[in-house]
Amino acid sequence: MFGRRKIQYKTNQELRAMVRAGVVTSQALDAAVEATAPGVTTAELDRTFRDVLDRNGATSNFLGYYGFPATICASPNDVVVHGIPNDRPLEDGDIVSIDGGAIVDGWHGDSARTVLVGETSRQDAELSEMTRAAMWRGIAAAATAQRVGEIGAAIESFVRKEAGGTYGIVEEYVGHGIGTEMHMAPDVPNYRTRDSGPRIKPGMALAIEPMLVTGSTQTEVLDDDWTVKTVDGSHASQWEHSVAFHRDGIWVLTAEDGGANELAALGVTVAPIPD
Repeated sequence: MFGRRKIQYKTNQELRAMVRAGVVTSQALDAAVEATAPGVTTAELDRTFRDVLDRNGATSNFLGYYGFPATICASPNDVVVHGIPNDRPLEDGDIVSIDGGAIVDGWHGDSARTVLVGETSRQDAELSEMTRAAMWRGIAAAATAQRVGEIGAAIESFVRKEAGGTYGIVEEYVGHGIGTEMHMAPDVPNYRTRDSGPRIKPGMALAIEPMLVTGSTQTEVLDDDWTVKTVDGSHASQWEHSVAFHRDGIWVLTAEDGGANELAALGVTVAPIPD
């Protein structure tokens, strides 16, 4: 699971450089989320996201990644991850996960949010909120965790306690390290594993991204070699933030307040990255 790839440890100066990429990613997601509405296509959301990157002198870390053709992954309804933006208008009642990132001065940001389109079902609204809350529980656990595996254990414990068997945690796709590349060591599972994983040390940056579904966790990849859907057609949600670890604490790179507001409610105080 965790493999033997080398983990990249950043200096405080390098982590501060990652803040800019994270903020641009957050602002681009803000714009895409605000533009999401019935009748809007995911291709239009892709252009909205790209425009924010362009205005900030950033580039996309998704576009061209192993041939991926867009700047965001747009994953509606039963698409779990890696949906390719297209010209199908979103409909009232859809649920769509938007995942995107930015590169600024060689450093990467990566974040995802789920958006409810128009009047959605109570089940989909609860699915998105459960996934969002699970992500923040994982980040909160990371603030005091000794090892990476504690993050996934906290996510799974929260989901099982709060939702019982209502939602499934997708296990094939996990979080990851991030820095001068978008996907780096170590893997960050969203569930409890026997391997506790590498130690969390200052200089690490991790993308924490749980994916929950309302039915079976079995997935399939479509013929485009990207789009991942649930086999049973159940709906999915993805939320993601990139988080930096330094000697004084943690800072959520893709939240403009460093995650201060959300984490305060969980008893965690974030610490700006020092000089």
